Amino acid sequence: MASRPGARKDCGRSAGRSPRRRADGGSRDGRGHARSAGRLSAGRGGGATRAGGLILFADRRDAGRTLAQLLLGLAAQRPLIAALPRGGVPVGFEVARALDAPLDVLVVRKLGAPGNPELGVGAIAEGGGVVIDDAAAGRAGMNQEALAEVLARERAELQRRVQRYRGERPPLDVAGRTVLVVDDGLATGLTAIAAVRALRAGDAARIVVAVPVGARDSVARVGAEADAVLCATTPRRLLAVGYWYADFSAVSDEEVLALLGRGDGVDSPAA
Repeated sequence: MASRPGARKDCGRSAGRSPRRRADGGSRDGRGHARSAGRLSAGRGGGATRAGGLILFADRRDAGRTLAQLLLGLAAQRPLIAALPRGGVPVGFEVARALDAPLDVLVVRKLGAPGNPELGVGAIAEGGGVVIDDAAAGRAGMNQEALAEVLARERAELQRRVQRYRGERPPLDVAGRTVLVVDDGLATGLTAIAAVRALRAGDAARIVVAVPVGARDSVARVGAEADAVLCATTPRRLLAVGYWYADFSAVSDEEVLALLGRGDGVDSPAA
């Protein structure tokens, strides 16, 4: 994949070598909550840090506040915040609030391998963005028929979520605008790439992918398509995005709607 001229990969802080186990000696329960053997201290964004100075976000909103500090210089460009649901929405909410920027979703879906949905072989985004990892699909033993079945299923779910989150509102008008694509992390980077391609098709002027944590190879992979990738930490071994959060609980549709200002209980950032 050729690098885009002028694309910038700017990660706020490198976490150095990732340990084989949690640096605080803890573990994680089945709901995504970290059990810590040691005390967490205040970090740059007011959240938690690990022993040794490695970032540990308390939750997605804490991660968003940390990430926002790296993005304040973009506020003058009056960017649009396109959060990738569901997990990217709490992060994007805090970024939008800090930058006084409009927040919306850009709905994406990972294409998982049959029998192993956590193994990503591609991704799709509303607006037509598609990316297929042929090597991963081949390793999963997927032929064209199997890939077509996964695509059909995930396109149906994507449309359901678009309807759920946006209703009758039109999609984001990104033409000529700077767009910040926000998620809770970059593992394979496939969903971020699908989002970038959808925004390119919409004639966005500049696309910046912003995440709290990302795998180094995925940061480079996304940077080949986005104009810039900004992240708070890039561990040498990611292990999993949820590893870097004390609370990585699943985000519900109701929470997404509330954060977007189309539900109850959460104040919306500027529109």
